[in-house]
Amino acid sequence: MAGTAGAVRRVGRWVRLLAAVAVSCCAAVGTVRLVAPATGGPDGAPPGVESQLSFVRAALDDGAGDEAQQLFPEGYFFLHALYGLARVESGMRGPQGEQRSRALREARWALGRLDADAGRAPFSAELVPAYGVFYRGWTNWLRGGVLMLQPPGKRDAAEVRRFRADSAALAAAFDASPTPYLAAYPGQAWPVDSTVAVASLRLHDALFPAAYGETVGRWLGAVRQRLDPATGLLPHRADVVTGAPAEVARGTSQSMIQRFLVDVDPEFAAEQYLRFRDRYVVRTLGLGPTVREYPAGTDGPADVDSGPLPFGVSFSATVVTLGAAQAHGDASLAGALAQYVEVAGVPVGTPWSKRYAFGLVPVGDAFLAWSKTARPWVADGVPAPVASVSGWWRAPLLTLFLVVGAAPWTRAAVRWLRHRRAGRRGACGPEADRARAAVGR
Repeated sequence: MAGTAGAVRRVGRWVRLLAAVAVSCCAAVGTVRLVAPATGGPDGAPPGVESQLSFVRAALDDGAGDEAQQLFPEGYFFLHALYGLARVESGMRGPQGEQRSRALREARWALGRLDADAGRAPFSAELVPAYGVFYRGWTNWLRGGVLMLQPPGKRDAAEVRRFRADSAALAAAFDASPTPYLAAYPGQAWPVDSTVAVASLRLHDALFPAAYGETVGRWLGAVRQRLDPATGLLPHRADVVTGAPAEVARGTSQSMIQRFLVDVDPEFAAEQYLRFRDRYVVRTLGLGPTVREYPAGTDGPADVDSGPLPFGVSFSATVVTLGAAQAHGDASLAGALAQYVEVAGVPVGTPWSKRYAFGLVPVGDAFLAWSKTARPWVADGVPAPVASVSGWWRAPLLTLFLVVGAAPWTRAAVRWLRHRRAGRRGACGPEADRARAAVGR
């Protein structure tokens, strides 16, 4: 029995030791992720994005698009569109060669999936333009990105014709509409969708002789007359007939609007971005920066776009705001958001791939990869806003990691100190005095 009890004690000691090592290693990893650069800036390769895109592509091959469609109405569409757009941006950050050729192949593959029946399935062919402004705007933006990856004199003629035709259809729909916000679904309009479409017209005029400056100018004038009165921002939802604000500006749509508006009108976008940052970016519980779904001081219901709203924060809006911050040159906020996601997103890496939240929601990985590769496609020399985040935002989390990492060793450290003090007292006791006296004689 004594031998068995001793073996059990030894196993228990080893289990405790391994658990202590594991906890300390996790704290050390968290510390590294919190301080290591997590963005690539305007020109560099964002760390880990290529591995993330490898995971997303493998997930798409395994049917992740159909699974995402079960989560929200544009799940299939968004997963393919964001994958294609992130590939475009990744390719543009690299030199001509195999990297850009691969990016072009992958972006074309994603665009082909959107051009198929499965990509158009949620949308109505009866809308103007056909399939609605959401479908036509995002596909036109991606198609323009595919053309950007090709040298001007060697662009595929069929792709050029399609991009020009779709741009003309969008411009005609805006020119004929009494409202700047076209319908994405029958009887429903979201300003973010029209913002993407108008950005694609700006992209057309950057790639080819300008044709839609007046259309864009009229759109901007109409938008300024229909801002959300509570925030001064583009509203989340608008009346499909008049364009009047129908719902207060919300983080999920604003984070995307700010990403695209900079390519439509940099000056107006800079004003809108600061309004958004001041009212929606917060530090929940004093930790890292996050983005509220509703303006600070107000609350509202969660939905499929926002996801759960703990403390009023939308995780999806937080991820997409990373891209908006990068597009506006707000390096301090973009870096802080990216580093916080590296900690809170629980990334898991292999030699071939990287995924967040254990890879349970691939569309989240697609949004993050798209956000980390963000920068303006049309606007040039966008002035950076005044920084709103200092490096001290990490202090609470670094302190937490230090405490957690040291906690498993506290008991052992206390025992060691006690033994050391006991040894010192023994060295200074009566026996030690007699021994020193004997040596002296």
